[in-house]
Amino acid sequence: MVSLKREREVDLDDDDDNEDGAKVGRGHAVEDRRSRHCPYLDTINRSVLDFDFEKLCSISLSHINVYACLICGKYFQGRGLKSHAYTHSVQFTHHVFLNLHTLKFYCLGIRRPPGDIMFLLVQRFGELMRKLWNPRNFKAHVSPHEMLQAVVLCSKKNFQITKQGDAVDFMTWFLNALHGALGGTKKKPSIITKAFQGYMRIFSKKLPHPDLPPEEKEALLTTDEYQEQMSESSFLFLTLDLPTAPLYKDEKEQLIIPQVPLFNILAKFNGSTEKEYKTYKENFLKRFQLTKLPPYLIFCIKRFTKNNFFVEKNPTIVNFPITNVDLREYLTEEAQATEKNTTYDLIANVVHDGKPTEGAYRIHVLHHGTGKWYEMQDLQVTDILPQMITLSEAYIQIWKRQESNDGRNNHTGI
Repeated sequence: MVSLKREREVDLDDDDDNEDGAKVGRGHAVEDRRSRHCPYLDTINRSVLDFDFEKLCSISLSHINVYACLICGKYFQGRGLKSHAYTHSVQFTHHVFLNLHTLKFYCLGIRRPPGDIMFLLVQRFGELMRKLWNPRNFKAHVSPHEMLQAVVLCSKKNFQITKQGDAVDFMTWFLNALHGALGGTKKKPSIITKAFQGYMRIFSKKLPHPDLPPEEKEALLTTDEYQEQMSESSFLFLTLDLPTAPLYKDEKEQLIIPQVPLFNILAKFNGSTEKEYKTYKENFLKRFQLTKLPPYLIFCIKRFTKNNFFVEKNPTIVNFPITNVDLREYLTEEAQATEKNTTYDLIANVVHDGKPTEGAYRIHVLHHGTGKWYEMQDLQVTDILPQMITLSEAYIQIWKRQESNDGRNNHTGI
């Protein structure tokens, strides 16, 4: 039986079976550099592998140039673009094959653009997730160092290990980077858009300049340029605006920490609430209404306001329930008729504590297996009561849509 611990040699969709690739090392310690770039080695299923069968293609019945699929154990001929092995790899997403004559490993069905460095981000993130969720993991901890190095490299040092960045900025870049690296475009979906992307209608109306005379304003409002326009747009997360924080202290000379219900700031998307948006030259009045909700909904609570001199933080506490948040009223009438499940449960809550430039992040995560909540900050992990989560300065929240409307909480941990 062939040992899977031997040196691996992986060729990414090369049609020439005789090419060995760029080799490094000496003697028997020869290894293809590209073997480190195959993200599918962990998909090998040892339990179905049996190399005692006749080396025969299961389709063409040929003995020539036979490869074994290491995911399902079947034998196929060739590995070119029109071969049976390649067709099988694309049809069933089985990518790892073994040449039964040379005993070299190959990764088929992956078309990686030359020089696409973003593929490294997908690989490192996939490796980290498989290590975290591996039920047979030998170690009780996992190091994210390689993943962090890939982030630094792929973001061109916009996000660094030694410098704390903004969580929303990182999440925005990370989701879009993964979407693009996985082959996704505005029209072509990926696993990122399937999980997080929703749709909304944006109603926008141009406003006359405030310094114009009233007669001129009224005349402009009757023109087509100043009529309300409707457009459709997709989103990966919803930005929730907080009310302005108070400037004055209370009777005890202490700053008042205001509180606001979650549904108050969600009113931005009810289709009737209007808000003025200012640009460098023009002002617009906009309102929003959702048309489709994703399986996982991300809220970004806008706490930071930047100007030319400094960054201000809004300390307003958002009061929110942990489960059973129904968003049906924020959908259009057509969407309400088609959307069956509109109720969400919280599964993750990212918190920012302290000053805008000197603060720290912590996260609350739901563990699906036990139904318990945990607070994580760096290497510290502690239990936390669900009631305590609502008292924090939430910055990013991830909600999971319930699978049914039977009132039960179908949680999924992260």
